[in-house]
Amino acid sequence: MPEKAPPAPNGNGRHGPRAIALVGPQGAGKSILFEAMLAAAGSPLKRPTDARDRTMGTETRVGHCSFMGEPFALLDCPGSVEFAYEAASAVAIADMAVLVCEPDPTRALGLGPVFRMLEDQGVPCLVFVNKIDTIADGSLRETMAALQAQSRRPLVLRQVPIREGDEIVGYVDLVSERAYRYRRGEPSELIRMPETVAEGEREARNALAETLADHDDALLEKLIEEAAATPDDLYRVMHRDLVTGAVDAVLLGAAERGGGVRRLWKALRHDAPEAAETAARRGLDPALEGPVAQIFKSVHTGHGGKLSYARIWRGSLKDGTTLEGVRLGGITRFPGLEAEKVAEAAEGDVVALGRLEGLATGRTISTGKDTKQLPFPVPPPPVHALAVATEDRKDDVRLTAALAKLMEEDPSLSVRQDAEMGQIMIEGQGDIHLQAAVARLGRAHGVKVSVAKPRTPYRETIRRKVRQHARLKRQTGGHGQFADVVLEIEPRGRGEGFLFTDRIVGGVVPKRFIPAVGEAAEESTRKGPLGHPVVDIAVTLVDGGFHSVDSSDMAFATATRMAMQEGLAAAGPVLLEPIHHVSVFVPNGFTAAAQRLLSERRGQILGYSEREGWPGWDEVQALVPLAEMHGMIIELRSMSMGLGSYVHRFDHLAEVQGAAAARAAAAG
Repeated sequence: MPEKAPPAPNGNGRHGPRAIALVGPQGAGKSILFEAMLAAAGSPLKRPTDARDRTMGTETRVGHCSFMGEPFALLDCPGSVEFAYEAASAVAIADMAVLVCEPDPTRALGLGPVFRMLEDQGVPCLVFVNKIDTIADGSLRETMAALQAQSRRPLVLRQVPIREGDEIVGYVDLVSERAYRYRRGEPSELIRMPETVAEGEREARNALAETLADHDDALLEKLIEEAAATPDDLYRVMHRDLVTGAVDAVLLGAAERGGGVRRLWKALRHDAPEAAETAARRGLDPALEGPVAQIFKSVHTGHGGKLSYARIWRGSLKDGTTLEGVRLGGITRFPGLEAEKVAEAAEGDVVALGRLEGLATGRTISTGKDTKQLPFPVPPPPVHALAVATEDRKDDVRLTAALAKLMEEDPSLSVRQDAEMGQIMIEGQGDIHLQAAVARLGRAHGVKVSVAKPRTPYRETIRRKVRQHARLKRQTGGHGQFADVVLEIEPRGRGEGFLFTDRIVGGVVPKRFIPAVGEAAEESTRKGPLGHPVVDIAVTLVDGGFHSVDSSDMAFATATRMAMQEGLAAAGPVLLEPIHHVSVFVPNGFTAAAQRLLSERRGQILGYSEREGWPGWDEVQALVPLAEMHGMIIELRSMSMGLGSYVHRFDHLAEVQGAAAARAAAAG
């Protein structure tokens, strides 16, 4: 079929390097398509991956190739929701995305978050319906309806399948009206259009033209006059609407057999924007001079040092160039996934840059200073946490350095030192995400750690007011120690904190000793009679006594601690637990199940509503004890096809009741 590629900005009739991100839910066959595309472009993997050996991808793979003489970088992004930030980072620097999905309408729900990511970043998209050889007769219409329900952009079908009996053997291209038969491992064969698909093809082509006419007056006028839209008409409007994000085009194929892969390549060659167009869409400062690049992924390779994967937005980049004050130490490309050192990289290329220490993921870099930063995805808040500890105490220092490198490699991973609980916490997007981080600690950094459930930061308060007297009187030869205090200890409102005052009259306790009493009283709240910090109490010094020689700050502090210890125990201590405000997001078919899950975890349901900007999704709000939230994301995703997520924040402290109080006491 004719290729009507727009003229390239470099003026020589060819496009510069373009970057294509392959995205989609786990299990759609994205990595198989990635390898099939490399093979079709003449850059097959030297070590092909056997289907039985494939495991869930956790990192973006970069492969370079050329199709019909034009260079491309393919980015195979992870499909798991737990590694969605890795995918979003790659999408941020891509000219176009290929969303890979299955033809099963019941699995279309998994595409909602992927469509949202592409739409929010404004990235043009081709949808590749993979495994088309498994689709039932007549169900493509259901598949398209299910896909459209997940996308805010109109979807336009570019092909219809050709079926012989129960087998799909090829397709008809709706723009050119040409029919092709699949051939395993070879380009599809041009054939005469079967009469069995002619009527369905005309209907689908008319629907394609009508959708495109919504965005083009000239095409609309033709259709009104009942004139047939030519292939050139459709190519022109299709290209413009794809690049601007007005529509997403849908292609069909079977990647494992090579079906539809070259047709996908031709669509990308025709419609994918140039790096300069993408950079302009993303707001690159036109005043910047010299090479400009953006880091989208960082990897620490041990002896090889740090690699910063980057997209070159403008100019060419040579080894040894100084970027943001750091000298570049090597440029690597990946033809067929194999690392290859090069001396220079062209505008638009995706390369790994060596030794750019101190330049973080997402950073826009150039040879100048104070480079204006291009937008980059913000890491999602964590939903799961594990406490880690080294198996060998000698590795404690190495653990700190290794965790810092992990966070640099994966900004959606965070580390928190919880001094109160005595734990180092790693927080991320789910159990698989954190287990992958733990595995990398051992594999890449040689630090083996054990993991445990995070401890809950309980608090204590008191139920009633008490008046407590304490006297310190010691004689040890020379000056002794003497202090006498009477304290009133009473509860305050939740969240009002600690308050110290005094009502001393007549100088029974000299003013110079009163600050020591206040400091000791506050210090005594660090660990109450139940073993946890005490909050929301007021302490008042109401009476006391002193000795002109033996009294001191230390003596009054000691007497105060004695009074606090006895007084808190007598004031009806109660255990408090942190309660978090949780917003759970699920497709509306799982709303009731999400509410049950929250209730089972002692959650108080506040209500639910439609999730803004997400058709077919709900947001459930609840108050949930933090002690019940560990592992909640695992259950939520298990009962929602892996799609559920939530955000949470501390809301208030509440008294622990019943069996939960017994469990908290047992946990210490």
